[in-house]
Amino acid sequence: MEQRRTRPRQPGPRRGAPRAPLPPQARRRPGTAERRPAPGRSRPAPVAGPARLPGPRLTGLGCGLFCMAAMFLLGFLDDLLLEASLTVYGVLFLPVSALTALWVRGGDLLTAPVVVPIAFAVGLLAVTDGGGGFLGGVMGLVTALSTQAGWLYGGTLIAGVIVIVRRIRLIRRRRRA
Repeated sequence: MEQRRTRPRQPGPRRGAPRAPLPPQARRRPGTAERRPAPGRSRPAPVAGPARLPGPRLTGLGCGLFCMAAMFLLGFLDDLLLEASLTVYGVLFLPVSALTALWVRGGDLLTAPVVVPIAFAVGLLAVTDGGGGFLGGVMGLVTALSTQAGWLYGGTLIAGVIVIVRRIRLIRRRRRA
């Protein structure tokens, strides 16, 4: 008894059929040379292009964890080495907020300006004086947040500006494509 085909045929080449050659690339990145196969090799040899620093792309959660861990570590080192200098902590907060905004991936851009102030407060836990139990620690944290609000606003502003610029570039790139 013959078995009937249960699935309709799919368009396109069948398995085992020779593939058509791929078309040449329409555009090449500016500043990179064309790759040509080396003698005796089937693959093209890599051509050195402009050197770029690696740009890690963090998810929203990874962005928050990176920023909070970095600020807590910097707050702990500030407390250990510089006797809890809040000015040094604020200065160190600015590059961390910039890196957080630069390293977050395109789909999670809006999380960076939200995570940065939270990370500032998390790092302050290591810097502030927590004498007097739980309520003393909370009071020290609130005092530090109120006196160091300039650094907090500055870092959040840096992250916000970087995110807005990246978002505008992302939208323009999508419109061109």
